[in-house]
Amino acid sequence: MNSRRLALRWTAVGAALAAATLAGCASFKTVTSEVSTFGEWPAGRPAGSYVIERLPSQQAAPGGLQADVEQAAHQALQTAGFVPAATGATPDVVVQIGARITRYDRSPWDDPLWWRPYGSRWAGPGWPGGWGPYGPWRWRNTEPSEYQREVGLLIRDKASGQPLYEARAHTDGITAGGPPVIAAMFSAALKEFPKARNEPHDVDIQLP
Repeated sequence: MNSRRLALRWTAVGAALAAATLAGCASFKTVTSEVSTFGEWPAGRPAGSYVIERLPSQQAAPGGLQADVEQAAHQALQTAGFVPAATGATPDVVVQIGARITRYDRSPWDDPLWWRPYGSRWAGPGWPGGWGPYGPWRWRNTEPSEYQREVGLLIRDKASGQPLYEARAHTDGITAGGPPVIAAMFSAALKEFPKARNEPHDVDIQLP
């Protein structure tokens, strides 16, 4: 399988997210993410106030891309009980977020039975590029691309810098997904907060 990574570490998420629209999500209403969570949130400690900390590379992200991703994370954090820190106030925790979308273009040689009436196939007579009046044979690839999407959050105590909670979510699909899917993945990552469950498990989130 050929892989081509779209530069989507939230420092350059534009190509996939800008191209995706809500219409691309119309075919499904539930996003199922594979989630893993880590850490031991202090017993009795409330979620508290937070700020999202941008890494230097995220500060250099073009346009409003980083802001779009942060908006998805804000929704999940506030649903989990966190509140944005007031301007100028010291937050209880600092949150770092990250994500990426990787696109895989299938090669016909990945499948020993690659010839079939759908997907990848040879172009023959009747196809542009076929023999006769159409010229020589050539390869046509009609397999859809596959995407792997990942998001993650790391929550640290502001005073000590100690990591308190880490969450990751992963999905696969044949589209980049767009903002609604990314928001659903952040929601899945924090759905069980403050409980930590290291082993990967499925979490369902209904799309609006």
